Amino acid sequence: MKKDLLTIRDLSRDDLLGLLDKGLQFKKQGRKVKRTLQGYTLGMLFDKASTRTRISFETAMFRLGGQTLFMHRAETQLSRDETVGDTARVLSRYLDAMAIRTFSQQFLEGMAREGDIPVINALTDRYHPCQVLSDLMTILEKRGTLEDLKVAWVGDGNNVAHSWIDAAHVLGFELVLACPAGYHPLPEIVKGPNKKIRIVGDPQKAVKGADAINTDVWASMGQEHQRKKRIAAFQGFQVNQELLKAARRDVLVMHCLPAHRGEEITSEVMDGPNSVVFDQAENKMHLHMAVLEKLILRK
Repeated sequence: MKKDLLTIRDLSRDDLLGLLDKGLQFKKQGRKVKRTLQGYTLGMLFDKASTRTRISFETAMFRLGGQTLFMHRAETQLSRDETVGDTARVLSRYLDAMAIRTFSQQFLEGMAREGDIPVINALTDRYHPCQVLSDLMTILEKRGTLEDLKVAWVGDGNNVAHSWIDAAHVLGFELVLACPAGYHPLPEIVKGPNKKIRIVGDPQKAVKGADAINTDVWASMGQEHQRKKRIAAFQGFQVNQELLKAARRDVLVMHCLPAHRGEEITSEVMDGPNSVVFDQAENKMHLHMAVLEKLILRK
């Protein structure tokens, strides 16, 4: 039976931790990994621009011996009103898995429901599960454990924040989100079994005692028209040296990139000794290898 990765809540605790461990194993092996996906093809259907997600998926598949086929929606018959169901059924005859980066979570779920191959969420406006999995892998790598973990999120309650909330529900760690009024995560996503998820208005309260501080751009793709309004609303939510003074000395500073230096994060912090930003970026490739192998081989 095929399995999809549409949100982190699609994973059990054991599945999630297994992916992190496998990603770390792949990283340790470097280029000496077994080519377990030789002869398999990953289709990549992208509506949104990408640097790290696209290249990390393509490289991950290549290192495992497989190949990728990149498609922009505008270059497919979806742009001429072919149904989601017809597209999904046809692509299932050609491909072994699909990574989809799009606006609508509903479109992603439709492709997964109608197709016979695993579908991976490579970002929607609602969730970004693979990003947060690679972030957790980075914390595990640096900290050695996810036990007694406290994570702080500073900024917009966006798709990445939603996936952090999902991860906290699955693993049970403490998550404190500092978001301006009007930019909180969706209540239905916050709702769940983990009562250690809180939303506050003060970033300094959020980062106190945190093992990791996360942030993201204030205006995501598709929100460019809100940029000026958002910059005004997010004043005081910058991850800077002053904010780090309220956190643990060894706190990990994270950003999923691309960064708008001088807005949500300063260059001093992003290039400073607490930053693991570029480790995160690298770890996307290793984590994607773990996801691809698990879903395609249906282990």
